[in-house]
Amino acid sequence: MDATARMRAGWDWLTGPEPWTRRMLAGDLVIAGLIALLGLGVEELDNGSVQRMIGSAAAVVLLTLLRRRLPAATLVVAAAVSPFLPGSFLVMILLGWSAGRRIVGVGRALTAFTLAFLASVGFGVLQAWSDKRPVLVIVFSTLMFLAMTVMPGLASRYWSQRRTLLQALQERNGQLMRERAMVAGQARLRERQRIAQDMHDSLGHQLALISVHTGALEVDPKLTDRQREAVGVLRQASVAAMHELREVVGIMRDGVEAPVPVEEAQPAARGVAGITGIVEAARSAGTDVRMTSAGRPRPLVAACDHAAYRIVQEALTNAYKHAPGAPISVELRYEDDSLVVEIANGPAAGPGTGEVVSGGQGLTGLRERARLVGGMVHAGTTEGGGFRVAGVLPYGTEPAGVEDIADDFGQQAQALGLAGAPPMDWAAVDRELAVRSRSRTGGLAMGCGIAFAAVVLLVIVLGAGVVLLMGTAGSAMISQDDYDRVQVGEPEEAVRSRLPDGASFLTDGLDRKGPERPEGAQCLALLSSDDSGLSTDTVFRFCFKDGKLVDKQAYEVEQ
Repeated sequence: MDATARMRAGWDWLTGPEPWTRRMLAGDLVIAGLIALLGLGVEELDNGSVQRMIGSAAAVVLLTLLRRRLPAATLVVAAAVSPFLPGSFLVMILLGWSAGRRIVGVGRALTAFTLAFLASVGFGVLQAWSDKRPVLVIVFSTLMFLAMTVMPGLASRYWSQRRTLLQALQERNGQLMRERAMVAGQARLRERQRIAQDMHDSLGHQLALISVHTGALEVDPKLTDRQREAVGVLRQASVAAMHELREVVGIMRDGVEAPVPVEEAQPAARGVAGITGIVEAARSAGTDVRMTSAGRPRPLVAACDHAAYRIVQEALTNAYKHAPGAPISVELRYEDDSLVVEIANGPAAGPGTGEVVSGGQGLTGLRERARLVGGMVHAGTTEGGGFRVAGVLPYGTEPAGVEDIADDFGQQAQALGLAGAPPMDWAAVDRELAVRSRSRTGGLAMGCGIAFAAVVLLVIVLGAGVVLLMGTAGSAMISQDDYDRVQVGEPEEAVRSRLPDGASFLTDGLDRKGPERPEGAQCLALLSSDDSGLSTDTVFRFCFKDGKLVDKQAYEVEQ
């Protein structure tokens, strides 16, 4: 149990604050493997031993895995190790990118890169001290460090800071949108409360007067039974209107339906079930209304059920006002996918009773109500001079909400994170900000500047490499005439004074590829400057023993 806990604690420490999934671990191992393979090629070109190859591969894998947890330390260690293990030098690109992104604070990042630079240059000079070219090593190491470590670090830091800034802008934008929605909601609530208060004070008072007067008139002994029945219908209508007004006022004021006292008359059912009631009320008032139903009745969601009731109610009201005395037909047809409500009336039986009071918004409100639930309403005249209202309402469509209303950023209101809505699509916000932000030109210019600087540094590094190659070639080549002037038996000091020192990677191992060397002799191998072969090189070898030149050989080796 202790071993398992320690392993888990070690794993948690290794992963650090970032989540480290299996995919990320596999990706790091693949990257380390590729860099290690390239490093083995570098070691092969440098004639590295098997032990050095294994050490380079192990260093690459270890540094790659630790770079997330210890970005600064791995950068410095890699810079110090790379001069002695050339196969691990390529990992500096990855470590520079990781350090630029993960080191917090400009001061810490500058310190880490400075220590890595000093380690790279210092240990590089120490490793190549025998070549006696410290200035050239310092210049070459500096250029390579700038191109392969500093430039990836700067690019990574710029990318990381831009991503952080964009995330902060997105969070700020979301907060502002939420605050705007709250302010708009409060403004709407205040306006609804004001409207509700006005409706209660004006319409409530008038309906109460109608209810009181009709109640007193209903018990008047001078009325006939027919008149008393008509007055009762008026009183019931006024009471039902008061209940509906109370519900509407409650919803507008508090967002919930107002409770109705038990002792008061029951409010009218506002659904398909209540259509029969308003049809019966119209009949009792002397209007010829016929109601038919076709198909198997099916339940509707609350919004569609209420919309069907309102369509019939508004159509009957329009028929009362515009065609008094005309027969009216109400038809409910339950289709496979929707409920069809159709109300039609004939032409007016005679002249109207007076001026028709109409707000002109009844049919418009019906069309909007049907649209919100996914249906539609059609209204128009018939061939016989009458009028027809038909509504098509789906059975199970919920009312459309505010999520259908786009905001200023092309997002939907549900992106505000309200009422369990899905989170905002930040990718779309990113695209919008990329289009609108004026800093896009500056960011592009900075990115182009970084890329240009990287290209310039790479050109400088390549130029320095060419200069280094030419310099080492001068210390590794002699002409045929120089070779012929050297005679066996001359003192070693005199011969070496006339020949280059051969300190170049071009001559590594050439003294072992020719004929057998004299036993106990030290040999100097140089290349022929007159050689123009494409597949072979001419090698001049000079072997010294006991302070004299004891042997010289000229032979061909394959390139």
